[in-house]
Amino acid sequence: MEAILGSSDNQVQGFLAAGHVCTVMGYEEYEPIAKKYKVPIVVTGFEPLDLLQGIYMCVSQLEEGRYEVENQYARSVRREGNVPAQQLAAKVFRVVHRKWRGIGEIAHSGLGLTPEFAEFDAETRFGVSAYTAEEDTECISGLVMQGAKKPEDCTAYGKRCTPDHPLGPPMVSSEGACAAYYRYRRLRNGDWVNLGSKNHG
Repeated sequence: MEAILGSSDNQVQGFLAAGHVCTVMGYEEYEPIAKKYKVPIVVTGFEPLDLLQGIYMCVSQLEEGRYEVENQYARSVRREGNVPAQQLAAKVFRVVHRKWRGIGEIAHSGLGLTPEFAEFDAETRFGVSAYTAEEDTECISGLVMQGAKKPEDCTAYGKRCTPDHPLGPPMVSSEGACAAYYRYRRLRNGDWVNLGSKNHG
């Protein structure tokens, strides 16, 4: 989130924070981000009404000029999260730098095993720590994930890049922007258009 918000061409104005993550981790860590970048963050569940209420809460903050962390998913999430689960995770994992497809390396953005569990580290055990997947140069997944471009702005979208043959993470994941655009498009005059597109009329 900080990598996106810290970008000079950032266009993201608010976040819906994943409720399942916050069920364990809580949402205290989001509070300095909301304050620093003046961006509303709403912890949200996954049912249709959860999402609608989360969007409403986020838009309400923007209209009122507020930048806070709010919890729509109060039935499952507490501010401090699940402390025993956090303690268990801290015993097994440590924070490390990670490369993100389409974006590059982000400091302190991933998890690796602690020395106590190093024997189970597949990267070390199988000697693949230096392995990197070659990314398709036509794919603009990084810009899509940062909100700078829409899926249909990519020349590969819907042609060389589909859910059956994805080129980037937003098409790999069923929750990704590219996959969602692809799934909810419709046929008009023999051409596929995306619902919500300014061009579909």
